[in-house]
Amino acid sequence: MKTISQVYSLHVTINNMLYPKEDKENRILLYACRNCDYQQEADNSCIYVNKITHEVDELTQIIADVAQDPTLPRTEDHPCPKCGHKEAVFFQSHSMKAEDAMRLYYVCTAPHCGHRWTE
Repeated sequence: MKTISQVYSLHVTINNMLYPKEDKENRILLYACRNCDYQQEADNSCIYVNKITHEVDELTQIIADVAQDPTLPRTEDHPCPKCGHKEAVFFQSHSMKAEDAMRLYYVCTAPHCGHRWTE
């Protein structure tokens, strides 16, 4: 992300800030003084970038009804860390991030629990 000093230039002769302005006819970006007619062409046509990253906790994306899915494998080797119930369904899922490896997700099959975890 650019700093304010990288976005706005300075009109050195009268010590005023120059503001981004579009030259629609020539399709270029200019920096213009608001107090006089001084203008200069911008070095870069991008004046601002707003990058938004949305990270969602993968465990919250697991549907609670997955514990009743008869097609999922079940295990008694990984008891629920929340309620201690011995049975859990599990499945393998991959992250949307390329750097993350595949991992197993577990869901407690106890009707009163439904806790989700990964190891």
